Amino acid sequence: MTFVADDNALSAPRVAVLGTGTMGAGMARSLLRAGLPVDVWNRTPERAADVAASGAVAHADPADAVAGADVVITMLADAAAVRSVALDAGMLAAMRPGAVWAQMGTIGVGATEELAAAVAGRRPDVAFVDAPVSGSRAPAESGELVILAAGPEGVRAALEPVFAAVGQATRWLGETPGAASRLKLVINTWLMFLIEGAAEVMALADGLGVDRAEVLGLLGTGRMSSAVAAAKARKMDSGDDSPDFALEWAVKDISLALDAAPDRSLAVLAALRDRWQDLVDQGMGGLDTSASRHGL
Repeated sequence: MTFVADDNALSAPRVAVLGTGTMGAGMARSLLRAGLPVDVWNRTPERAADVAASGAVAHADPADAVAGADVVITMLADAAAVRSVALDAGMLAAMRPGAVWAQMGTIGVGATEELAAAVAGRRPDVAFVDAPVSGSRAPAESGELVILAAGPEGVRAALEPVFAAVGQATRWLGETPGAASRLKLVINTWLMFLIEGAAEVMALADGLGVDRAEVLGLLGTGRMSSAVAAAKARKMDSGDDSPDFALEWAVKDISLALDAAPDRSLAVLAALRDRWQDLVDQGMGGLDTSASRHGL
């Protein structure tokens, strides 16, 4: 069956956001600021209620949340959570014909392809779009995420007002689900290296008695500058481990990258995963990746 987008979704789509944690809550509020009607659900009801205070409609279960939606966004912790909500809790079955499911959390390549196949088999009248985002808490709250997307060309117009509300740019990578998730894992790996690099550079500076201000100045300007590394180094310098992107989720994403390329020897990435896992095991999983400074 060929998917046909619902024309009613083109002007002012109703959006359901399932998962209103750090990222999902910011995205839902960005959608509300853009004037879109928003339904929300979260496993912890209090988090959905917080977003409802900004104008969203909170629901007690995922099926109710998506029943009237033109676009459904899942922003959940991992692949197991998405499977549970979408397949076991009735989300997919409750979506109306012509609706679009934008899977925007980072769940890996295999799980993304598995879910796309489930949609094709169970609900061919629903479109599945692989659409992970690049960005953390602040960009989610300000609507400045970068969206990597792969899915049917026919749904792009329906998604345009939604993606425009939550992101500053959308990069379409064809129609095959999994393509966006592959790029997301590559980009995230670069991000992890920058963060660990900032942590180790700051530790080395301390060991050598180099003024941190000099290091921060060079990280933020000139040919060797990196906005991400500089921002994380500043958080490390101030001792700020408040979560923009939690260590536990970073470890999850590193593991997804390693699992997606089992034929490659990624020794440094594997060592980084193990080091950060040690910090998570010590109780730091809920802290920002700037907590990578600990233990150095």
